[in-house]
Amino acid sequence: MCGIVGGRGISNIVEFLLDGLRELEYRGYDSAGIGVIENGRLKVIRAVGKLFNLEEKVRREKVKISTLGIGHTRWATHGKPTELNAHPHMGEFSCVVHNGIIENYQEIKRELEERNIQLLSQTDTEVIVRLFELYSSEGTGERAFEKVLNRIEGAYAILLISEREPERIYFAKKGSPLIVSPIGEGKFLFASSDAPLIGYGSNAHYLEDGEWGWVNSTLHIFSKGKKTGKWSIKSQPVPIKLKPLPSNRTSAQKEGYRFFMEKEIYEQPRVMEEFLLGRVSAKGVILPEVKNFLEGISSITISACGTSYHAGLVGKYLIERVAKIPVNVEVASELRYREPVLLPNSLFLVISQSGETADTLETLKMAKKKGLKTLALCNVDNSSIVREADRTILLRAGIEKGVASTKAFANQVLALWVLANYLGKVNEWERIREAVKKTERALNLHDRIRRLSKRYLHGHGFFFIGRDIFYPLALEGALKLKEISYLHAEGYPAGEMKHGPIALADPELFTVALLSRQILFEKTKSNIEELVARDATILTISPVEIELSDDFIPIEDSSHPMGEFFQMMVILQLLAMEVAIRLGNDVDMPRNLAKSVTVE
Repeated sequence: MCGIVGGRGISNIVEFLLDGLRELEYRGYDSAGIGVIENGRLKVIRAVGKLFNLEEKVRREKVKISTLGIGHTRWATHGKPTELNAHPHMGEFSCVVHNGIIENYQEIKRELEERNIQLLSQTDTEVIVRLFELYSSEGTGERAFEKVLNRIEGAYAILLISEREPERIYFAKKGSPLIVSPIGEGKFLFASSDAPLIGYGSNAHYLEDGEWGWVNSTLHIFSKGKKTGKWSIKSQPVPIKLKPLPSNRTSAQKEGYRFFMEKEIYEQPRVMEEFLLGRVSAKGVILPEVKNFLEGISSITISACGTSYHAGLVGKYLIERVAKIPVNVEVASELRYREPVLLPNSLFLVISQSGETADTLETLKMAKKKGLKTLALCNVDNSSIVREADRTILLRAGIEKGVASTKAFANQVLALWVLANYLGKVNEWERIREAVKKTERALNLHDRIRRLSKRYLHGHGFFFIGRDIFYPLALEGALKLKEISYLHAEGYPAGEMKHGPIALADPELFTVALLSRQILFEKTKSNIEELVARDATILTISPVEIELSDDFIPIEDSSHPMGEFFQMMVILQLLAMEVAIRLGNDVDMPRNLAKSVTVE
């Protein structure tokens, strides 16, 4: 969600800000804005809706040459998506962009109003700039910013600029990602992820929690005092640790596909192969990331959200079946508040595409405080979760720009299957390779799915049903359809139909049935027949054709159920996409959703 860009010392700052915001569109947003220092004066331009609205306003405003500015894409948390609530937020002479949540903003707002300082927006962010200007009247800019950081509570990434210091950008990071890239003498760029910096910088410092400072002609970074818990200029300066940025943006382009989501679905066989490189072969399963780390583990707790949670459920079936280790899978937003019993010999495994999922990150911190070994499956190196976990298995799926995850989910599940082999000291490498090949072959069904999709647009809802590993796949299939088509869909264990849901069955209820030849075939077939008897419309995906089905999508037989799983996964993704396209929806940026959920 919400994206941040900023820069100092470059002549094309407006071009960089707009280009950077364009690279952050995939995260989801409902408004956007930029703020620049133009001839010593602050100029802020904001717009609701898509980025082209902001670009049009910038053209009309005819922004003059500026070398310092900040920008933001907002996804509404406090206050509706209006221009007044869009970032940057302004005071009398300063403006700020912010990702995250200021938890005590209501308290600060009351204090400001008691001082006759009236806030204009409904957001939590505006208190930052108002406090900064209040404290600026009492001392220097850096002291004022320091006081702001000691007053606000919550998670945030902040960039702030001011007319009174037109060559300076203040920054701070706590619980929300922020990166700074030096690109030349007196030239610095900021962003909340790598993407906007590619092509501009070659290296970047990934700010850690508690790091803050400012740039003018040089970069000044300080760290929040560990003993005092205070943000202070008197803290020891932080050494700059530069890490290389990706060298090109080719993976972030559509390359002829209609949508990034479509491109990413087609990339799955390749990125799955890349995940396996150096990890799975005839000689065995090798995971150097966890070598000598998992000894003594007697159970596993998996914490994740959304699609990653569904991958975790698949992992439970695989790990328990292959490695005989008990696995508990938890929704992170519930786990963090329910005072869970976490056993000392349990591995705490978190799964996240972005590595910035706030709920998952907080459960990771909780587990570390309890002394558990922690492992992350993540797609983004240098992300908050990667830096926090003891060990990480990187997913190698590449940039995923479609908000609805596809290839990251594929590699999450693949990683869990490989981990199950590693823990169980078995080597199913031939079946793993075969399953990846089956994924590629499933793409040949795209034209059939496109033609079929027109029949599934106007019912009153969908059931997705499956058993065993195909139950979490049913959950994921329902989620994909909900995310991008806005049609109601639910995933169920097929055996649960008779325990209530079947009451909804009628011809306008579409049921997508995942029928494995290898796991509980007869029982799942019986569940399908129960729905057929109630006149539900049935689409079956299986290696075996069921005559009673209204529609049938065939998959190839496989020597392992996961070969069936990955074929069905591709079909469900394509079906959701084609239904959404027929309904005229923006597949890559569905309404109300964000790619990286960095707040609760």
